[in-house]
Amino acid sequence: MTATAISNLPVLAASRSGLPNICGWEAEIKSVTNHSEPVFLPTTNLRLENLTSGFACALHMHQPTIPAGGNGVISNLQYMFEHPHDGDNHNAGVFAWCYGRMGEFIPQLIAEGCNPRIMLDYSGNLLWGLQQMGREDILNNLKQITCNRQYQPYVEWLGTMWSHAVVPSTPIPDLKLHIQAWQHYFAAIFGYDALRRVKGFSPPEMHLPNHPDTLFEYIKALKECGYRWLLVQEHSVERLDGTGLHHDQKYIPNRLVARNSHGETISITALIKTQGSDTKLVAQMQPYFEAKGRGKQQVGNVTVPSLVTQIADGENGGVMMNEYPRDLFRVYHEIRDAGNNDAGIVALNGTEYLELIEAAGANPDDYPACQAANQHKIWQQVDPDSATPEAVEHAIAQLKATDDRFHMDGASWTNDLSWVKGYENVLAPMNQLSAAFHAKYDPLVQQDPTVTQLPDYLEALLYNLLLETSCFRYWGQGMWTDFARELYRRGEIAVR
Repeated sequence: MTATAISNLPVLAASRSGLPNICGWEAEIKSVTNHSEPVFLPTTNLRLENLTSGFACALHMHQPTIPAGGNGVISNLQYMFEHPHDGDNHNAGVFAWCYGRMGEFIPQLIAEGCNPRIMLDYSGNLLWGLQQMGREDILNNLKQITCNRQYQPYVEWLGTMWSHAVVPSTPIPDLKLHIQAWQHYFAAIFGYDALRRVKGFSPPEMHLPNHPDTLFEYIKALKECGYRWLLVQEHSVERLDGTGLHHDQKYIPNRLVARNSHGETISITALIKTQGSDTKLVAQMQPYFEAKGRGKQQVGNVTVPSLVTQIADGENGGVMMNEYPRDLFRVYHEIRDAGNNDAGIVALNGTEYLELIEAAGANPDDYPACQAANQHKIWQQVDPDSATPEAVEHAIAQLKATDDRFHMDGASWTNDLSWVKGYENVLAPMNQLSAAFHAKYDPLVQQDPTVTQLPDYLEALLYNLLLETSCFRYWGQGMWTDFARELYRRGEIAVR
């Protein structure tokens, strides 16, 4: 879509009737995001032939929306500010600084002669919460590095689920609603042109579904919404023969393949986040030091630099609060002073890397294939060419009964924690609300797509998505499951 065409689209307000603008302009959003033009290639200051290896760092930021402060909903960040003596709420001010500080760091590094890169992943909840709190200082910092063309080559935004829902246990019909809701709200804050450049997707909790149908629909929704690649955790995928990824394979793009219970297949490019203590690795710029030990690799007929990819919470933990600013500047100054800003081992963003190697002839069909963990066991029992939903479910049931390591809960970066076990009192209402929402609105939207612009649709959608936030199934039973119960109550009223 041309700049002129984008300028003719309706300007999206960040809120409608006090609620976040997360629906109603699906056709306009699709017209902006569904394109295959390069977005970083025209502006990158790197040349592929000069690169040996690269490192790509992403920062994940999130604060849930909670039913507190009367009949409304507020950001948990606001709640932290209002209750500074509870738990670690005294960190609220530092967290707020972390949400906006890349808007200060990136311009400073560039002014100091460095060539930095950063990928940003902010949940819709957090962006709305900052808007609710009137934190224009933070949002303006982010707008500076997002909308000012001077900084566009250095900063990449990653899409995500609007309400930080973990994909494997999110009702399948809601996957695309979350993805589209984030795109709506991002465009409302940063504009269509910024949204046009969002081509990579960062799943909440790095959670990858491994049920054949969920993964298939997830990838299908991502591609329909214009995404070209997905960030995945290395132990959440396997090679097609069921073995783990080869070591070198973790440092080049992979082709994530999904086969549903009807035997249909779909695929998307995946960049692999390697395992490790996430915040410590990013805070201390470990990906740069790991990249020093990597070299070029062959992909099809093209030689490409290896890429070390890592993501961490951008605000959570002492290392991110205190050590990251120190080591970020130290490492970029080291690269600059060695004369390596644009050669050898360099910082890259995900889409920039893919566009560089594909412009040089790398073909996504030549990327090594992987699939979600545990898929191989299913397809050993079910012939993919004659698969049926009944055969797949029978195989899953048999595997669960005979293999204590087999599950269909997906995998994430906190693999010792489940978003399913012990949370039936949240999952059951969540599924009920989703079913009620779709029973009411799907036929109406099918008849008239503009129904998504109606205030009652927006309110019902908001509560449906909010209830699916991962935080209500992370901290155990208590205050957080009580929040979920209250959101369900309000959502039930909104859907009637």
